[in-house]
Amino acid sequence: MDVLNWQWVILIAVNIVLFWVSPWSNKVNDFFKGSKNDEQPNTFLLTSSLVITWLFAKSITNAADLGYKFGIVGGVAYAGYYVSFLVAGILIYQMRTKGGFKSIHHFLQQKYGQGAIVLFTILIGFRLLNEIWSNTMIVGSYFGEKGSMGYFSAIIVFTALTLAYTLKGGMRTSIITDLIQMAMFAVLMVMILGIIIPNTEGGMTTIVSSGEWTMSQGLNLFFVALIQVLSYPFHDPILTDRGFISEPKTTLKSYVLATFIGGACIILFSSVGTFAALKGLKTPPTLEVAKLMGTFMLLAMNTIMLTSAAATIDSTFTSTAKLVHLDLLKERNLSVSKARWTMTAVAVFGTLPVLFNPEILSATTISGTMVLGLAPVFVFWNIKAPKISFYGSVLSGIFFGFLMVFYPIPERFLLTSGKYADLLVVNIVGTIVCFLFFLIPVLLVKSDKRIVKS
Repeated sequence: MDVLNWQWVILIAVNIVLFWVSPWSNKVNDFFKGSKNDEQPNTFLLTSSLVITWLFAKSITNAADLGYKFGIVGGVAYAGYYVSFLVAGILIYQMRTKGGFKSIHHFLQQKYGQGAIVLFTILIGFRLLNEIWSNTMIVGSYFGEKGSMGYFSAIIVFTALTLAYTLKGGMRTSIITDLIQMAMFAVLMVMILGIIIPNTEGGMTTIVSSGEWTMSQGLNLFFVALIQVLSYPFHDPILTDRGFISEPKTTLKSYVLATFIGGACIILFSSVGTFAALKGLKTPPTLEVAKLMGTFMLLAMNTIMLTSAAATIDSTFTSTAKLVHLDLLKERNLSVSKARWTMTAVAVFGTLPVLFNPEILSATTISGTMVLGLAPVFVFWNIKAPKISFYGSVLSGIFFGFLMVFYPIPERFLLTSGKYADLLVVNIVGTIVCFLFFLIPVLLVKSDKRIVKS
């Protein structure tokens, strides 16, 4: 049996196992909130779920690509995004314990009204669809060249099989399979590093010392990440949904643990790209390293992509169902059967962008810029702000996101040099503008009240 046939066997076998272990449930709390007979997920389950849903195929591929370009600096730069867990964990904990909010949408409804809900839903809807195609494209790349029959066949089969096991129990299925997928990821990553490090001259010391700690060699992206973590986690319903399904202290502990575990995994996996660069291999580094090291490595890399992509996509399906039926439509009598149809629809629409061959890393960085306006909304969640503050801030962020897409930044406006210099300056200026558009109406309202009182 050749390698490609083995890859198909693994794809089908992994999903059959996940289907077999996935619990069937028609209970609303289990399906939408991940409980087991109303018993909330514990720290262990919640942490593993958080970590693996962000160690998706797109993420670890980006980590390897950045390790290839910038050495260990690239891995650290991308790991900066995992501070999102810490920011989200602290703010969600405060929103729940001090504000009494039961979800992100509950908070927005109470503070800014239905219009804010609609605008926010559009933003996170884009993110959810992005998660599907950006991960399935990576899975497909292991089965054939982009645009080939093998490429598209793998994407369709993989998406359908992932949907099949997710339909069984919704969020509860996602939480349980996340634990299995996290264990598989950890074992496979250790195996891959166990092959790469001994085959690197100088071992881990060479990998750790690779790259240059300069703005042009990866630090631009690192500082972009540190800016975006104030807003980035809040446009990811996969991350935020898990912030409201367990007790507040359990949730906070899980988010803190996920920050360090997720960041460490990203930095470690970036060494795959660093190894590829040291060996003079071409891109994409994950695939080229797998081919270089033989059949076992190729199958291991293929499996790690399958498990990590499935973890994110099944969570995308469940988050979409919750978003539509619980948060947006606010259905009093939640229907599990309707939620299953919603999951099926998003599987179809989330796969369609594959036909247009979009850029994977750009999907992350540009979407992160478009939601800069969420930062002041959540950082100042407990401040009484008029509705115009929300719209002014969020729409400003969207403006800067589109600016990145359609209008290249002239070199004279750049603060640094090298890759991502334009992204950095847009994020700095964009964040400042968003905070101003949020805070100025707040100050004006306070000023008017003082005048009236006097």
